[in-house]
Amino acid sequence: MPTNLQDTTTLHNGVKMPWLGLGVFKVQDGDEVVNAVKAAIKNGYKSIDTAAVYKNEEGVGQGIREAGVPREELFITSKVWNDDQGYETTLAAFDASLERLGLDYLDLYLIHWPGSNKYKETWKALEKLYKDGKVKAIGVSNFHIHHLEDLLEDAEIVPMVNQVEFHPHLAQLELREYCTRKNIQLEAWSPLKQGELLSEPTLEKIAQKYNKSVAQIIIKWDLQSGVVTIPKSIKEHRIVENADVFDFELSEEDMKKIDDLNKDERVGPDPDNFLF
Repeated sequence: MPTNLQDTTTLHNGVKMPWLGLGVFKVQDGDEVVNAVKAAIKNGYKSIDTAAVYKNEEGVGQGIREAGVPREELFITSKVWNDDQGYETTLAAFDASLERLGLDYLDLYLIHWPGSNKYKETWKALEKLYKDGKVKAIGVSNFHIHHLEDLLEDAEIVPMVNQVEFHPHLAQLELREYCTRKNIQLEAWSPLKQGELLSEPTLEKIAQKYNKSVAQIIIKWDLQSGVVTIPKSIKEHRIVENADVFDFELSEEDMKKIDDLNKDERVGPDPDNFLF
């Protein structure tokens, strides 16, 4: 279990990925994202997660440059959007993301959604980018077990990461077990259910007991469950608060209380019905 913000999990190819990072979904390009990225890095974050479709890669890149931390100390993730799925189009999309970010490599590149039928070609492109050394690790996002099984029939490389919606109302138990078996690191997007969980009574009670915020309790539950997590915020005090989770441990009993809140309820689309 991580004991500080710089602690990492080791992916199955030996690459070290921070357990906690900053997500920038729905963060405006320009000052808003530049300042969020700078605030995170200034306060010890090493991992920043963006995507082509967020339309803020330029700002993320600027924030990284202005933060002044050596590139090799950071872990930068982006994702290929559905319109760019396919072999050649993915290679071009990757180059465009790198250019917008102003970087010469990525630490992690993900297929953003399974979409309908092109993810195997897209994966071949990711395998090439990986073999060419342009990205340190490759993975998927929003893949159900059946998508992963289908992908693995033809894949040379097992995805290192599967980033999915994950929070106390969507505990993804079967998927977690499957990914553990396949040595695929699960990563949570929307860990706070886009804020909906912040007034959940059970979580409020647990938060009082540990003298922490509900957000901190959820993030700690993620980490103790072995799930990498990337809470999004644009406010510096909140970015700092989200990372202030290393001075306590949730008891087994409290972990179970949070596990029991699961109702397989999504705040985002179901990957099976989200074909664009």
